[in-house]
Amino acid sequence: MKKLSVIIPVYFNEMNIPKLYEKLMEVLKNNKFFYEIIFVDDGSQDNSYLELLKVRKKDKNIKILKLSKNYGSHTAILAGMSHITGDCVTVLSADLQDPPEIIEKMFEKWLEGNKVVLAVRESREESFLQTFISNTYYKLMQRFALKNMPRGGFDCFLIDKQVCEKVAEMKEKNTSIMGQILWCGFKTEKIYYTRKKREEGKSRWTLSKKIKLFVDSFLAFSYFPIRFMSFLGFLFSIFGFLGIIYLLLNKLLNNVSIQGWTSTIVVVLFVSGVQMLITSIIGEYVWRILDEVKGRPVYIVEEKVGFDEK
Repeated sequence: MKKLSVIIPVYFNEMNIPKLYEKLMEVLKNNKFFYEIIFVDDGSQDNSYLELLKVRKKDKNIKILKLSKNYGSHTAILAGMSHITGDCVTVLSADLQDPPEIIEKMFEKWLEGNKVVLAVRESREESFLQTFISNTYYKLMQRFALKNMPRGGFDCFLIDKQVCEKVAEMKEKNTSIMGQILWCGFKTEKIYYTRKKREEGKSRWTLSKKIKLFVDSFLAFSYFPIRFMSFLGFLFSIFGFLGIIYLLLNKLLNNVSIQGWTSTIVVVLFVSGVQMLITSIIGEYVWRILDEVKGRPVYIVEEKVGFDEK
């Protein structure tokens, strides 16, 4: 029989873990495949790790990685990917917004020969603002970065071991693991589901984290920021050249004196603002290059539970 690895990043999810385990067992124990569940505690400051140890006592197929600090969900997923032993791997959120029942559908699509199976959000049981922000992000990604990004986006997926190994080998920082999977270009299938509203606990997916993901994704998978800077430089060069021609012709033909400190200051301030924008974009690229060449590990595992058992 085939073996499925389930990776679940955990961050302040102590209230969801017991219920999540029960839901998972309803799906995993009645299926015709072996399984392992890898929980990755991403630096939780509540009792999530203790709850994971409790469910571990019930099921020896559960393994736990405890990271030294909060690295972010994408890095936590990468840590889990580096420790799987299954023929394929799926990723679920710990807050039960992605129903475990979709594992069966994704696994069936994988058996059909698809290396990547995406669980695309057809609709959301979330607020209008949350839905709007998410949909805008995925539309921009589809338009300017990854053409194969599903319109509804995805957080839950199932990938073949071969894909998992390729993504784990990248070990990139400040990126999107979903983007890396799409970038690989393997045969892909989609299933659709409704993302549920979070029932227990408070979401830690803050606005600042959403902005970071947006910036990381764009800089990692799109040439648009660089081309945008090139376009601005070209545009201002043209305007500057035309402005000089206009002033010279006006002076020579109409004998109009060149004056006006106010307009000059406005132009200087505007151009300076554009230059600062361009410099900040370049700075983002430089900082990411520096972060990569330092050679620091992408994550540090503080504790492992269950990995030394056969």
